[in-house]
Amino acid sequence: MPPKSGKMSREEELLLEGFSKNDSTKSSALFYGNAFIVSAVPVWLYWRVHSIDITSYAVIFAIGTLVSTWLLAFAYKNTKHLLKHKVAVKREGAVTKEMNKKLADDKKISKKEKDERILWKKNEVAEFESTTFSIFYNNALFLALVILASFYILSGTSPHVNYMLSIGLSSGLIALLSTGTQ
Repeated sequence: MPPKSGKMSREEELLLEGFSKNDSTKSSALFYGNAFIVSAVPVWLYWRVHSIDITSYAVIFAIGTLVSTWLLAFAYKNTKHLLKHKVAVKREGAVTKEMNKKLADDKKISKKEKDERILWKKNEVAEFESTTFSIFYNNALFLALVILASFYILSGTSPHVNYMLSIGLSSGLIALLSTGTQ
């Protein structure tokens, strides 16, 4: 075992970065952009189906959309983090095989460099797949819950109360479910 020092090697930094819960700026922008679009979709539903005047309830729509955007982005991040390691384990064999094929002809690369490239590629694949699945899963669940709450559970309430409760409860439930460990 090497002696302990205050500095980490580049490999250790990359490994820690792969397991951290911090998201890149690109990832955050993707999450907040998607969350805003999906949170704004119910405004159309309430404008056209429930016949709510947009100008009269603009403040309620804006607050509901912003709160829902934040909660959905929070759920995206949590779900992505939970899925990333599961995806990495499942894709490890395929990524290793592909990278070994790709790097087989290059004799200048050391074994350590090959392993680092394979680890980096595995992390990249897991990042991409967990991000896209997190967005898909949370969007589908959110929209299904909004429709269920809007048309069935809260159908007897006034339209603006129906909007606030269905958006708040749906996005809140998704954020809560994303904090689980399984």
